[in-house]
Amino acid sequence: MDDDSTPTPLRGIKRFSLGALSGLLAGYAAIAVAELVSAAVRPESGPVIAVGGAAIDRTPPAVKDWAIRQFGTNDKLVLQLGILAVLTVLALVLGALAARWRLIGSLGVLAFGVVGALAATSRPDSTSVTDALPSAVGAIVGACLLYYLIGRLGRAGDVTGQTSASRGSVPDDGAAPALDDTAPVHDADGSGGSGWDRRGFILAATAAAAASTGAGLAGRALNGSQGQNAVASRKDVVIPAPASKAAPVPRGAALRIKGISPFVTPNGDFYRVDTALVVPKVDATSWKLRIHGKGVERELTVSFDDLLKMPLIERNITLTCVSNEVGGPYVGNARWIGVRLTDLLKQCGVKPPSKGGPADQLVARSVDGMTIGSPVEDVMDGRDAMLALGMNGQPLPFEHGFPVRMVVPGLYGYVSACKWIQDIELTTFDAYDSYWVKRDWAQKAPIKTESRIDAPKPFARPKAGTVMVAGVAWAQHRGIDKVEIRVDDGPWEEARLAAEDTRDTWRQWSYPWDATKGGHTLTVRATDRTGETQTEKRTPTIPDGASGWHSVVVTVD
Repeated sequence: MDDDSTPTPLRGIKRFSLGALSGLLAGYAAIAVAELVSAAVRPESGPVIAVGGAAIDRTPPAVKDWAIRQFGTNDKLVLQLGILAVLTVLALVLGALAARWRLIGSLGVLAFGVVGALAATSRPDSTSVTDALPSAVGAIVGACLLYYLIGRLGRAGDVTGQTSASRGSVPDDGAAPALDDTAPVHDADGSGGSGWDRRGFILAATAAAAASTGAGLAGRALNGSQGQNAVASRKDVVIPAPASKAAPVPRGAALRIKGISPFVTPNGDFYRVDTALVVPKVDATSWKLRIHGKGVERELTVSFDDLLKMPLIERNITLTCVSNEVGGPYVGNARWIGVRLTDLLKQCGVKPPSKGGPADQLVARSVDGMTIGSPVEDVMDGRDAMLALGMNGQPLPFEHGFPVRMVVPGLYGYVSACKWIQDIELTTFDAYDSYWVKRDWAQKAPIKTESRIDAPKPFARPKAGTVMVAGVAWAQHRGIDKVEIRVDDGPWEEARLAAEDTRDTWRQWSYPWDATKGGHTLTVRATDRTGETQTEKRTPTIPDGASGWHSVVVTVD
């Protein structure tokens, strides 16, 4: 039986395997310590979040759209898991490398710390070089741990599967004596050792894993506690009755048809598409909004309490994401309550371009660094653009922008719906390109007239006879005037429109179809209040939203 206290040679694949394990432990320690340090800086400075945010910023629009199509609102989770998977592979490789070149492998860990530090300090929401600390400290700890663990494996010469004696021996012909097996053989980095310290390695690896787990859990708990004030502030919010209430939803606006989208989308089902890997939790008691820039005669800074004291409006408004493919799910209708944005801008002396104002773009900035540019003319043309405080009778959920977000009817979200807003700057489109415009999206993007079949679902198998085809159509700030259905290549038939709430909300529709057995294709198109009929031409979401008719294929039994 081997005595664990006696160093024995460590050879070949076993050494590389334990080196890879050492790299994995070092990477785990680096991430865990970085998580703990980020609690003292800010949660968003952690390397996984920072690198993930940098990856999102540099992702081509086509790839971003593909990710949204494939993973939906789970795209950020998939990205984080992907980053962790890549880091795991790199840690294994660096550990195996360190098994032969101890110093080089350890320096590799430091190099990835530099990458994390640069990513953290280059983020739009970074305000200090201290954002580099979590990645830097984590990398130093990881590098030192890897260097120490590899030292417990003994000399690097054993990776060849030879002992020092076998390398130095000559044929037993008396020509020369074999070298002493206990003579020191140095690693490539100059360190020495005669064999691997099994007990020391196991103890060190176990202690490192336990300490890393403790650091990671502590960091996660501390980072989570930082949002408690924000959670408490949301619970304390009491939104006053609006000065201008939304009109009651007309009878017949919400159809009771199986499979159709509800007229009002519940908060938990409302789509979320943004670039925030971690949902910002902003304390409403310390939140401020600054309005400044070109054409602003009187700069204004308001608090959340200031907004609550202003006259509030309540409106039903349908929002649509520009990433929504034809027939896609990224559209929803909610009842919003907030302060009319035009009132605030007029208070600052802002005029739209049509009335001589020098600024044609309103740039809204989020606490996470996102910038969204909206046409000043659209914001101030009389539509119910607002700084929303509430959604469906509740304070805004954190995922949808608490404490305050922008809502502008008729514009895609990427040019209007800034969540977690903290700054409004008046400027021009010539002077400044917002986040998405820098990534090849259009500067201006009114929502296109679109329609969707909700029931029957694609590849459904309804029974022959009357089948209710139903869905929604939208053309915010223009309104829907007509919806038509076509079965296969037959004539267009007019569907029954539900009652209209307002021109800023979607409109439900239905069509009783006399279904015959066999396979069929159902197609829908809508016409808006201006008389424009939805185009058949298919276009991608880039640069200003998808277009085309939505179709579903069904088989009637």
